[in-house]
Amino acid sequence: MMDKIKAKAVIGTNSWGGKAYGNLLRGSYVDDGIIKEAMTEADRQGLMIYDLARDYGLGKAQKMIGEFGTKDIILSAKYTPFGRYKKNCVRRSLEKDLADFRRSYIDIYWLHLPTDIEQHLAEMIGLYKEGRIHHIGVSNFDLNECMIAKNILDKEGIPLYGVQNHYSIISREWEKNGLLNWCRENDISFWAWAVLEEGMLTDPRIKRKFSLMGFIMQRQKRKMHELYRIMIAVAKRHDLTVPQVAEAFCASKGIVPICGCRKPEQVRQLAEAVDIRLTQGEIRRLEEAADNCNAKVLGHDMFRAFVPKKR
Repeated sequence: MMDKIKAKAVIGTNSWGGKAYGNLLRGSYVDDGIIKEAMTEADRQGLMIYDLARDYGLGKAQKMIGEFGTKDIILSAKYTPFGRYKKNCVRRSLEKDLADFRRSYIDIYWLHLPTDIEQHLAEMIGLYKEGRIHHIGVSNFDLNECMIAKNILDKEGIPLYGVQNHYSIISREWEKNGLLNWCRENDISFWAWAVLEEGMLTDPRIKRKFSLMGFIMQRQKRKMHELYRIMIAVAKRHDLTVPQVAEAFCASKGIVPICGCRKPEQVRQLAEAVDIRLTQGEIRRLEEAADNCNAKVLGHDMFRAFVPKKR
């Protein structure tokens, strides 16, 4: 059994990709050379974990990181079931991932959706025993599904490494329904994606280039004036930027934020933010403002449409 990987923050790669993808969805394209510089900075900051999936960057992210070099980093990758279980589906996908990464193993491998949990995890367990996966996690699972996964792994003497779900200041369902406490009680890491809500939890005073995601979120941002006011005040008190407040909020609760970093300064800001601990009063005010603004985001159940109904 491998020692558990300790994570304080994770570099997300969903924003990596080609020019068309970057400009349309993200509002800007970042040259591969700058992303390489960001990886060098991540090494300096001790942020060695990268989170990937086959569809990130419209399929380019995994190939990019393989080209850049994966020798000294920790790789987090996923098997995404788009339909019912088929024999050897996880193994075939993993082999493609390893080819992309130019590696013989993946540090953390996640079942990306709660589809045919027992069958998919059985294949992952086999790959774990072969040494091709060092830790197993689940993503976009609810509390009951996480319990099912843990029970399957427990029978094989394999720990459930972590749960990777949507979480942010304005999307805290997993805290309210007990999943987060269950993870803490069972020493299971909780990784949060969409911590910045695709740019909604960044500084509203800074004008940004047009992006599809920004356009989609614009209507909701108009509801968030009071939350922004408090985030700006907390940022000033701790000498942080507004997005760093969203990252520090997670770290202050023992949650591991996954943040898309394409530039060295974004890496530095993430490293700084997760070392900050907000006060209980600051956390309470942020949560109250978030609940009162009633902004609608793509919630914790956004991927349920891709999960086939149980037979």
